[in-house]
Amino acid sequence: MFKAILVNKDDQGYRAEVSHIEEASLPAGDVTVKVLYSTLNYKDGLAITGKGPVVRSFPMVPGIDFAGEVLKSSSPDFKVGDMVLLNGWGVGEGHWGGLSQMARVKADWLIPLPKGFTAKQALAIGTAGYTAMLCVMALQKHGLKPSDGEVLVTGAAGGVGSFAITLLSKLGFSVVASTGRISEADYLKKLGAAEIIDRAGLSAPGKPLAKERWAAVVDSVGSYTLANACAQTKSDGAVAACGLAQGMDFPATVAPFILRGITLYGINSVTVPRAKRIAAYEQLSKLVDLNTLDAISHEINLKESIQYAAELMAGNVRGRLIVNVNQ
Repeated sequence: MFKAILVNKDDQGYRAEVSHIEEASLPAGDVTVKVLYSTLNYKDGLAITGKGPVVRSFPMVPGIDFAGEVLKSSSPDFKVGDMVLLNGWGVGEGHWGGLSQMARVKADWLIPLPKGFTAKQALAIGTAGYTAMLCVMALQKHGLKPSDGEVLVTGAAGGVGSFAITLLSKLGFSVVASTGRISEADYLKKLGAAEIIDRAGLSAPGKPLAKERWAAVVDSVGSYTLANACAQTKSDGAVAACGLAQGMDFPATVAPFILRGITLYGINSVTVPRAKRIAAYEQLSKLVDLNTLDAISHEINLKESIQYAAELMAGNVRGRLIVNVNQ
């Protein structure tokens, strides 16, 4: 038996609770993992609270990432005792995920625990930090240089935003952080933000084409925020879009794309090939100051995940929530 958060939807309604589960109930997969740490991400908040149609089958164990030790393996890629990491691949949505003391998944979904990180540190980075790295890699591929100008990061106090700020500033960029929590200004400046702006200036309907300001943007918000960010991006600039905290809609025009030639990169962190995942973590190992992880992350236990999911959906959580599933 092991403990996990189990989400159910039946005649009694939608609910999430800590349950005791038999190993035989785990879904199919060729690697069984003793989970050490998971995290609480925006998708997990949606899954636990039921505020979004994230869960595709019930019952479901949420948790879109985890790190742990291989207990059983029928794959040549991993052996018993290996330390592994998983981000994405639909776990916590269509396949039981990481908010559990045990998981069984496909070997193709796993990568070896990145060198230089403990399991806890890897999850302090987690899907949010890994997604932020993918955004930065897209901007690097675009050819962005610090001399090109300011980079806007929206949803700045969240997990992706926090990591985007620290990664971009470490690379020498001048970062402007957009947030609805101006009270977090000191935190954001410690991460490397050069300026803090109120998200209200971006989150309402705006002009199809606005005054140019940003050389590039990392956006985890979507909706009007993404549309306004594109409208304010400089000619030949780039926007990396990876989230939908404000909404899935994109109320924009083609003006920034055909009149200024900006590029909108959609960042998919879910089904990225293993080689690209490993490359992202290699960059993270060089750019992330391990001391910064303590400032960005906060550890909670499995039961607390349910309470914190509501706080996350209310926008009251700063940075990353690491879940110690064995406490």
